[in-house]
Amino acid sequence: MNRRFFIMLSIALLLSFLAAYVAKSWIQGQAVPDKGVSVVAAAIEIPFGVKIEESQVKLIAWPGDSAPPQGAFTSKEQVVNKVAMNKFYPDEVITEKRISEYLGGSTLSALIAKEYRAISVRVDDVVGVAGFILPGNKIDILATKMDRTANKAATRTLLQNIKVLAVDQEASQEKEKPAIVRAVTLELKPDQAETMVQAMQEGTIQLTLRNPLDSVVEDKVVEVAEAKATPVVDRVRSRKRVLKVIPWL
Repeated sequence: MNRRFFIMLSIALLLSFLAAYVAKSWIQGQAVPDKGVSVVAAAIEIPFGVKIEESQVKLIAWPGDSAPPQGAFTSKEQVVNKVAMNKFYPDEVITEKRISEYLGGSTLSALIAKEYRAISVRVDDVVGVAGFILPGNKIDILATKMDRTANKAATRTLLQNIKVLAVDQEASQEKEKPAIVRAVTLELKPDQAETMVQAMQEGTIQLTLRNPLDSVVEDKVVEVAEAKATPVVDRVRSRKRVLKVIPWL
């Protein structure tokens, strides 16, 4: 009886192992292979405005059930020696819109958008909004022109929503504390640059800091008239003339 029991137990174990093997094979056959891709991400923190080196990036696996970010790269060679237009944190995917081609010269030239120019404006603690204007901010520019003939000044909004590329010789967006600067570099279109230079020659300018969420450009001109000098009026008093008639004798 013991022999019969062991035979039945052996058959049961064999059938269970066979069933487990068949089930495992069926599950593996039903599984859909992951068609994920490799994308380039930051291996370490990459500062703004620097050339990207190979040691700063790595390849990470992106799941096949979701599309990778638009403009992502699939090889390190595609991003090496390009300039970071934003700060990248470790494991953050690098995309096309956040880096720029570097063709030589200063890295600032690679940060200028196409069809734009960089122009530096001399400022002081008042014009520069007490040093609170930092790279990456958006500003408006006011121009004041003095009419010496009428002895009055007119102020108008010259340019709106202008991007600040750098303050003094610093282009990093990681600055948080205000500092008194001597020059601000702005990103302007060629016609805007001409308007800016003309305004600086004709009068003075003032920068105003915008809220980063405010991108509205209003089509209006504001004029402010300063106190006029009281014109001097020469009052000529008319004298009464008396005509005397002397009769002929």
